[in-house]
Amino acid sequence: METLGRHLRCWATTTIALALVALGAPIATAATSAVADRATGLVPTRVHTPWLWQATVAQRPAGPAGLVFFTDRTRYFESTGVVVARDGAYRLIPIGIGEGHGLLSPDGRHYLRPQSGELLDLTTGRQSRPMTVGVDPLAWSPDGRRVLGTRSNDDGVITYGPENQQLNDPEKPDDLLVVDPFQGTERVVEIGTFAQHTAAAWSPGGDLIAATGWPDVPARFAERQRLVVVDPTGGAPRWQVDLGDRRILAGPAAWHPDGRRLALLAFDGCAGPRCTSEQIAARTWRVEFLDAATGQAVGTALPAGASASGILGWRGADPVVRYVSDTEQDTDRRAILAALSPDGRREVLVTTPVGSTDLMVPGDLLIRAAFGGPEPRPSPFAASLWVYLTLAAPTLLALILVLRRVRRRRAASGPAPA
Repeated sequence: METLGRHLRCWATTTIALALVALGAPIATAATSAVADRATGLVPTRVHTPWLWQATVAQRPAGPAGLVFFTDRTRYFESTGVVVARDGAYRLIPIGIGEGHGLLSPDGRHYLRPQSGELLDLTTGRQSRPMTVGVDPLAWSPDGRRVLGTRSNDDGVITYGPENQQLNDPEKPDDLLVVDPFQGTERVVEIGTFAQHTAAAWSPGGDLIAATGWPDVPARFAERQRLVVVDPTGGAPRWQVDLGDRRILAGPAAWHPDGRRLALLAFDGCAGPRCTSEQIAARTWRVEFLDAATGQAVGTALPAGASASGILGWRGADPVVRYVSDTEQDTDRRAILAALSPDGRREVLVTTPVGSTDLMVPGDLLIRAAFGGPEPRPSPFAASLWVYLTLAAPTLLALILVLRRVRRRRAASGPAPA
């Protein structure tokens, strides 16, 4: 019996060692490929749905992001950020109920959450809260040191006096802020009165900003926006123009790399708040340009097709546009990045899996137009610790039961009394 117990203990040790080797081999292989892939520093051409047990950034940080997309096809069953690191590793960014999508820093190292002011370090997994709550980030500055954000000043609850008169204002103008996301300092940008800000973009040199929004409540209900260009350090706006209900700022990278033009997204089709989802999906978009010095229309518009949702960067003079296909179910959507050429051709650069509703790429990779990277797949071994413990528990329990049975048999078959 003692020999049998010794064999069982030896077998258990060998089994655990082999399991560790088996788990360590893919991790070592991934680490080896990580060094090679990090040297290329390219945006992957295609990404995939992560495993249900994929580790989060906080559990197993994997370094700066090469790409971030959002999908509800994770174990959280709601919109979740998926980081694809520059070594091809997949990690999750859990998102709270009702929380919107945040912003990825230009170097891919930080993810800034909306409203909560929390800054997630993708290289360490640590999350801090240097900013005050209530700020929705709109755009990082090109140097990655500042963020344009907006804060609502509306009263959450309407109160009334003894004569049933309204005592507060639930529709106060919002603030446009320049925020240091690392120190938490903030400064209001004097841009004029806006009921709500919708988008913003920094100039390539960081010396000017363009911001859009609804100047008042009626404009918000009619979906008519205004564009203002201003020096973020102070002074009166350089110029402003009403965009109407068919044009919007093209996103945080709307400023052309030459600094002389601003890109707008304009559409043909149903406009206004009464459009149905089918009519919205049928809109056809184009990229228009304004002179950054005067606000006057300039250049030739580029046809962008359907489902365009913003410009994330530029490949030379060609805008890199994010598309999110419009379907009846959000879970059937797919986000892609494509470069638009002056002749109207669209070259797909990045494809995300079905079920993705958003896509972000770090600014440093966009500036270098670093597209055409490999197609990494999520590793099933990049799991949380609880997954390994869950898998190991049945085996350990079986070993314990066997060893207990062996000991009982040894006790029962002990030497007979003399």
